[in-house]
Amino acid sequence: MATLHLTNENFDETIKEGISLVDFWAEWCGPCRMLGPVMDELARVYEGTHKICKVNVDEAGDLAARFGVMTIPTVILFKDGEELDKRIGVHPKEVFEEMINKA
Repeated sequence: MATLHLTNENFDETIKEGISLVDFWAEWCGPCRMLGPVMDELARVYEGTHKICKVNVDEAGDLAARFGVMTIPTVILFKDGEELDKRIGVHPKEVFEEMINKA
């Protein structure tokens, strides 16, 4: 399964049930591009069990503001629509796996 691309229109519906790991990013952001393959790998690992998602902050700035995203990349873990954990910057896959497994 590929990474899900979230917008203002589908964000709340997508994350309302289950575990969702959401990467707030932008095309022009070098560190965001470095994190992209990690998110794609997580999407493969957790296919069918958890949602791995991306929000382009240039296209959905109000979502970034809603969750206090001031620096990108920022990755937020949601469970049933509630924010549980947040990481700012580029991290290895294992950091995000640990976030998911704790949920």
